[in-house]
Amino acid sequence: MSEKRREALYEGVLEIGDAKIPCAVLDDGTRVVTQREMLTALGRSPRPKGRESRAVDELPPFLATKSLQPFIDEDLRQSTKPIEFKPLKGDASRRTVGYQADALPKICEAMLKARDAGALHATQEELAKKAEILMRGLAHVGIIALIDEATGFQEIRDRLALQAILEKYLTDEWAKWTKTFPDEFYIEMFRLRDIPYPPPGKHKNWRPSYVGHWTNDIVYSRLAPGVLKELKRLNPRLPSGRRRRTFHQHLTREFGSPELRDHLARVIFLMKACTDWDDFKRRLNRAAQKYGDTIPLDLGETDERT
Repeated sequence: MSEKRREALYEGVLEIGDAKIPCAVLDDGTRVVTQREMLTALGRSPRPKGRESRAVDELPPFLATKSLQPFIDEDLRQSTKPIEFKPLKGDASRRTVGYQADALPKICEAMLKARDAGALHATQEELAKKAEILMRGLAHVGIIALIDEATGFQEIRDRLALQAILEKYLTDEWAKWTKTFPDEFYIEMFRLRDIPYPPPGKHKNWRPSYVGHWTNDIVYSRLAPGVLKELKRLNPRLPSGRRRRTFHQHLTREFGSPELRDHLARVIFLMKACTDWDDFKRRLNRAAQKYGDTIPLDLGETDERT
């Protein structure tokens, strides 16, 4: 295992045929696929038992058999060293183990070479069939990606994916006004900033410009990629500098608004556990990443007040 536990910066699901394998990009740029689901896709138990379990920290158990050794080189051995990392979401103490992403085609290639050489046992034939299916799937995905990159369609594809997200979150009709942001959100925000709530002589609904700036940062920029930018486009500033409506009125009732409420509940819960704004932002950045305007890179959307 790695001495230093790495962290996932981006996560997703790699779909190859019928197999769905969670994958991640770690903080050092390493691309990994999760150990459990990769073994399942190859037709092996994710929880090796008995004699096989001894090989988990070296080679995947099913590669440790004597018949396969002539087809396993040092490159494959290095690729299949388990990597422990902290997942992007969920319990921070949860242990997730993966392999370098290029381990998957290398494993499949070794299995198919062994089959071609007649070295597999009868019990391993099913494994070779799984490897062949995965290799075909990888070839299909690979050629599509290469064509997209060569033709420039990759950027269009990303924009289409982004548009699909925005359609889920945003509505063309203004939602009926409801009190989406509870007073508790502002009470905790002012406490963490060490500002009286409300300031002397001000009504509790008083919202200076910097409150909108903070709200964009901790709420709207963390809902989904591109949402904050699209909200600014839909709800531009008036000559007075203010906006005609609040951002949350542009969220869909079916998806955007429920996601906002859930996010606000988590933010308020986190605020209550923090001592000051810096403490809160450190915890928030670990718990809910800040999205940019593209998928999946975080371009650091510049905040403005709502």
